[in-house]
This record gives sequence, structure tokens and C-alpha cells, in this order.
Amino acid sequence: MISVDEALARCFALVSPLGTETVPLRAAAGRVMAEPAIARRDQPPFAASAMDGYALGGDPVAGDRFTVVGEAGAGHEWQGRLAAGQALRIFTGAPVPEGATRVVIQEDVDAQGNTITIRAGADSGTHIRPAGQDFRTGDALAPRLLRPNDIALLAAMNIPEVTVRRRPVVALIATGDELVMPGEDPAPDQIIASNNFALAALAEEAGAEARLLPIARDTKEELFTVLSMTEGADLVVTIGGASVGDHDLVGRVAESMGLERAFYKIAMRPGKPLMAGRLRGAPMLGLPGNPVSSIVCGHLFMLPMIRAMLGLGEHPPATRRARLAMDVPPTGPRTHYMRARLSPGADLPGIAPFDRQDSALLTILTQADALLVRPKDGPALPAGTEVDYLPL
Repeated sequence: MISVDEALARCFALVSPLGTETVPLRAAAGRVMAEPAIARRDQPPFAASAMDGYALGGDPVAGDRFTVVGEAGAGHEWQGRLAAGQALRIFTGAPVPEGATRVVIQEDVDAQGNTITIRAGADSGTHIRPAGQDFRTGDALAPRLLRPNDIALLAAMNIPEVTVRRRPVVALIATGDELVMPGEDPAPDQIIASNNFALAALAEEAGAEARLLPIARDTKEELFTVLSMTEGADLVVTIGGASVGDHDLVGRVAESMGLERAFYKIAMRPGKPLMAGRLRGAPMLGLPGNPVSSIVCGHLFMLPMIRAMLGLGEHPPATRRARLAMDVPPTGPRTHYMRARLSPGADLPGIAPFDRQDSALLTILTQADALLVRPKDGPALPAGTEVDYLPL
């Protein structure tokens, strides 16, 4: 068995960043921008008023009087130049006229007709946003996963279209005679397929396009047929059929179709019977069939592979720190990812693993908000010890 780190390194070796496509800005949220975006104009493109008030020149003091000669609003520039003793009624976002050196906020003046008088204690701020204060023409936004705030910036930069990484197409195949789809009537010895739905949701949340293929029954012919439906997928993910035994058909059928296996079995729990390789040019990940095992492996291996294909780099899932809220026993020869619950703490959150860690218990996984990471051959640890965890 190889380590989790070695397995992930071999998974990364199977993938590379995908090609690009251009999408309208309206469709770019949640996509990964593949090239720097270059601003087409300054922001703001002119010196703009930051407040509602009066634009005027000089350095007025309390009691100074000015004659109001016009008005400017956002999108409505006043044409002209202010002379000494003149003021312009101005509103937030309006261009500041030539000759103006500050905006006096409206609360700091007494207005009578077309005359204003500066009040005592008036704010001394200029309240003018200089042209290009936010960004300049030619400034670049680096490639990234585009959040709503990034979309606002791109729009302000006058960029209507964005070059993004193509969404990876992930083909998901649940295997086994025991499975039926939700809504069907299972026989007494059957269960409802659930892993493929969780993994599809994980893949889509990460920015991929998930394709749920038909359940592959436990025959070489049916597995061959369903695996043949993965043409065009960027990542093939099988669920189940990867354990040792007479029913371990996925590896054998895939090898008969040309699978180049990268590894089989890793030193972790849950998820020991994990397989990866390349099938007909596409990376293939063979996940265990137990629900918790497959979903945990989805977090640890499938998601990092998807992110690498999106051009976000080859990074393992980022761990965080917490303090044990209870004593924990030593670990065995495999890294253990224990379903756990977080609680507030003074400096770090507390973390407590559930008593039941059976890899078939979806209810426990649903209640968990973290995976406590216990390194292989780790000693017993007392409550209060700092430990690593993965957020769920």
C-alpha cells in the first residue's frame, strides 16, 4: 500500500490543465479565468465627487460665501470652469469641474437661494476621488476562480467576455448488482445508489460537469458497455468493484480495455481499495463502494484532480488546526480520516470524533463538519492536543 501523499502525487501525474473557452461576463461566475484580464479604462475615469455637497476652489474657512453657478449629477457633467467665489451643487459620483479643489458636504453649509456660507467646524476633507484611484487602464486581474466581487471588477474594467478554463467532464459510474436508483423498488437484497449523487454534487460544486452514467451490473459485458460510454470525459470515476475478490471486476475489465494502472490500494481508512490509472487517454479513479469511503476519497483525490484540470494548481486539500475535545486512542498502520464535530474554542475550535466510524454510516457523515486527520502509527493523544482536520 502506498501513502495518501504518494497516491495523490500519482493522481496529479494523470491530469493537466484543460483548454480554454470564452464566455460572456454574465456566465463567468464560478469559472476559472485562464488569462489575465486587462482594464480598458481608468476607474473612476474622471475626478469624482465622493459626497453630496458643493464643489469649490481654494481653501475656504468658516463664514466664506460662494455663489452657486450650476449643478452636476452622476452621468451629468457640468460644462465650465469654476472661478474664485463660485460653487457648483454636486452629487456623489458626478465629475468634479475644473477649478474645484474640494467638495464641501451639504451638511457643512448654509444655503440661501444661490448663495452658500461655510459653517463653523466644517469637515476639512476634499471628498474627491481622483481619476484612476481604483485602477488604471492596463492594470491586470490575475487568473483566478471568479467570485461575485471579481465579476464586478471585470465589469468595471469594461470587459464583456472572459477566457476561462473548460469545465472538466466527470463521468461517474456506480457498479454492483445490489444497486438501484432512487425512486425504484429495490429487491430485499438491494440498496439505493447514493454515492454517485454525492460525488456528482461535489464535482459540480468544484466547477466540473458531472455525468451520471447507468449503474453497471456485475458482469464483464455490462461493465465493458458502461465504461465504453465514457468517451469524451476528462475524468472517469467508478464507484465500487475495486476490492479484492471474485467480484472485483472494475480493474480487470478496465485493464482488458487498456487501463494503465498508476496504483492500487492506499494506506488510509476509510478508502483503502482505491485505484487510479489512465483508460483510453482519460484519467480514471476507482473509488471504494462503501458510502463514506467513496465520499471521503472524493474529497481527498477527485476534487484535487478537478482543481488541477481547472488550472488551480496541484494542491492537497488544505488542513486546519483544532484542539481535541476528548482523548483519542492510537492509530494503526493507515492514516485515519475520522468523522468529527467542531465546537467553538478560545483560540482554536474543539474537535471530537464520533464514536461510530463505520464506513457505511451516511448519517454520521451528514452530522460531521470535519474529518479529523490521524497519521498512521500515531500515538494516543489527550484532550487539548492540537491536531489537523479537513473541513467538510
